[in-house]
Amino acid sequence: MNEKFSQYAHPEALVDTQWVEDHLKDPNVRVIESNEDVLLYDTGHIPGAIQIDWRTDLQDETVRDFITAEEFAMVCEKNGISQDTTCVFYGDQANWWACYVLWVFRLFGHNNVRIMDGGREKWVTEGRELTKGKPSFDKTEYPIPPKRMDDLIRAFYEDTLQQSQSNGPLIDVRSPGEFRGEITHMPEHPREGVLRGGHVPGAENVPWKMAAREDSTFKPVDELRKIYTDGCGLTPDENIICYCRIGERSSHTWFVLTYLLGYKHVRNYDGSWTEWGNTVRAPIEKGD
Repeated sequence: MNEKFSQYAHPEALVDTQWVEDHLKDPNVRVIESNEDVLLYDTGHIPGAIQIDWRTDLQDETVRDFITAEEFAMVCEKNGISQDTTCVFYGDQANWWACYVLWVFRLFGHNNVRIMDGGREKWVTEGRELTKGKPSFDKTEYPIPPKRMDDLIRAFYEDTLQQSQSNGPLIDVRSPGEFRGEITHMPEHPREGVLRGGHVPGAENVPWKMAAREDSTFKPVDELRKIYTDGCGLTPDENIICYCRIGERSSHTWFVLTYLLGYKHVRNYDGSWTEWGNTVRAPIEKGD
């Protein structure tokens, strides 16, 4: 096993690029690319990898929520994913969206999930094979999940408000400028119609990218502990909520806290600032 991985709480949740290359023809493995830039996949991707778009494949087109359990099963079936398939996620932006899609798969109860450390950037930098050919797989039978795990790994507005009022751990993973209320969106990213800037009262600002190295891989466990255990004072049994603007960056932090550090009760508030900053009378703090 990769020496760095062996130090994490759940080393089985990560694979490296060589592991992926060695399993490209493994029928029990499905490699899944998910990017912020949805056009990247068509410019070249890992051979045999499918693309799952968080917006078009996983989001309800009317209500701001995810697709139904029946629709999730259909997404899996058309991509040749069975309940026992090992799903390996990767993408751009140090695996932002890969972690988000993994988190959604966990919401629907798919447990055999992994992240390719370093994501798309590392695969390309190492000069590994890319293809523009789109794979096709035989349709599988995927049982309709009996329920979503909303109560275990997802937080809603009311949960986050209660967490704030009770002084529970809240991790705001956005940029310092967003946290302070100086801007309402990431630089060079589109505005999402947020009417107020700032942060949830009591939240601590720990930008998501503090957990990633320059090459987009995750930092080793001792460095992560300095950030979250020592720096934030988080303990393994606490109820923790993390958020960003729409839940994508906070999915990265959720993955780090849950799988790499082994925190047991971490929830991702995917409504995040686009909900909180638009909610009438929602309490807001500005500054540090």
